[in-house]
Amino acid sequence: MHLGSIYLVVNDFEKSIAFYEKLLKIPVTFRNLDRFAGFNFEGHCIAVLNAHFDADNPDKIVRKGKNADSSNALREIALAPNPNKFAFNFWVEDLRAEYERIKKENMTENLTEITYICVVAPYYSFQLYDPDGNLIEVTGGYTPEEGEFDE
Repeated sequence: MHLGSIYLVVNDFEKSIAFYEKLLKIPVTFRNLDRFAGFNFEGHCIAVLNAHFDADNPDKIVRKGKNADSSNALREIALAPNPNKFAFNFWVEDLRAEYERIKKENMTENLTEITYICVVAPYYSFQLYDPDGNLIEVTGGYTPEEGEFDE
């Protein structure tokens, strides 16, 4: 088995595209109408799937098979409260520089401070959320300032 894509079912397609273009620092690699857009990212595809496209455009969809119609299910997923059971984890060489870049990009809504976490092995991270409430954790190389995490 090989990973094809990771699809994020999104409520606001254009807002999600703009968010991930800023976060990943790359433009959309490919787009299928306004149904989905993909980012080829380090050998894998992260795609945003417009949950409303199928239901809003039945004339553009050909479906065959018993369970082929998922248009309303996708919309229901996008409109449901996010249970936060999914998280992206990205690793960067310089966590402090990435944190400052995220702030400079004005992606500060729900942005946490950099924290120290130790469960068997210590690491540093910060978190933010995408427009649909999916958790994004960014980890990486970090040297704390003197006294930064002293209690």
